[in-house]
Amino acid sequence: MLRSIAPNMTAKTKVMAGVLLIGDELLSGRTQDTNLAEIAKFLAPLGVQIGEARILADDAAIIRDTVKSFSERFDYVFTTGGIGPTHDDITADCIAAAFDLGISEREDALVELRKRYEESELNTARRRMARIPDGASLIDNPVSQAPGFQTRNVFTLAGVPQIMRGMLADITHRIEGGAEVFQITVSVSNVGEGDAAARLAEIESVHPGVSIGSYPWFNDELRGVNFVARGTDEKQLGAVKQDIDAMVADLIST
Repeated sequence: MLRSIAPNMTAKTKVMAGVLLIGDELLSGRTQDTNLAEIAKFLAPLGVQIGEARILADDAAIIRDTVKSFSERFDYVFTTGGIGPTHDDITADCIAAAFDLGISEREDALVELRKRYEESELNTARRRMARIPDGASLIDNPVSQAPGFQTRNVFTLAGVPQIMRGMLADITHRIEGGAEVFQITVSVSNVGEGDAAARLAEIESVHPGVSIGSYPWFNDELRGVNFVARGTDEKQLGAVKQDIDAMVADLIST
């Protein structure tokens, strides 16, 4: 059965996004990232595919140059992390530098912070969260009120997963999605991933534009593989499913 994972898209272009996960704590292993998966789930129904993701250290030059490169390569870029109140929260400055923009404390950002803090609590550290690159539009933060922001095609979000998820709600209307993406899954037990590798490569080679992956699974009694194919041509994807079904039948009979 074909399943649409972008049910309302009518455009026929491929729209791609890059994701930059910023923070030394990610590279050290102290923090396990979950934001990439959340962003991917958010984008799939909008017809946007993630083309590349990177984890970046809290290094101003690296962040600046990578943001600039990703902005040129992808339709949309998502950054997470580095927009808090501490001295090593440098993402906002790096975004401004990537686009040769000024950066300053913005009154509209302070208005958002005042929803959480009394004026007496808005010390120098907390006011850092109101520093926004010139011309950027704010992204609402319903969890902790400190806003994210959009600079051109770059969405700058918090690193804390709960806060990041809340910010995504204010991005949907800013995304122009691509072609409708369909997905089929064929699950088979008692077959190893390696058993199907060569045949799967052959199937993919005769169906350009379709992405096919194999994902092994295990439990106490069985092993098996889920074969997943994604593409924008529903008819072609139906043909791919027939080929995968035939491959599975051959594997089971041998």
